[in-house]
Amino acid sequence: MRGVIGMVYEGFTQERIARLRTQKGVSARDMSLTLGQNDTYINKIENHKALPSLPGLFYICEFFGVTPHEFFDVGTEYPMRLKALSEDLKRLDDSALGHLSALVKEMIGKPK
Repeated sequence: MRGVIGMVYEGFTQERIARLRTQKGVSARDMSLTLGQNDTYINKIENHKALPSLPGLFYICEFFGVTPHEFFDVGTEYPMRLKALSEDLKRLDDSALGHLSALVKEMIGKPK
């Protein structure tokens, strides 16, 4: 018997795959075939008719370029974009990071 947490994360997993796939601009069919699955694999997941296996979920995360941790981070709406930005930020010096930090705080309305 599945617990409440399991049911919540099932829905989350299916919704997250659909959202990230849409953000990436790829069809469910193309994603399925890229993952080496039949052409309806992702469609069945997104329509709550199936769940990926654990290895399947790892392949899906790899497809999106995110870790499983980033995939399940419910507080991050755009994990692919955030990961790419994080990689770019690593190349900035302290001064540039300070300016960017101030700009972000201003954009989100947080005091400096």
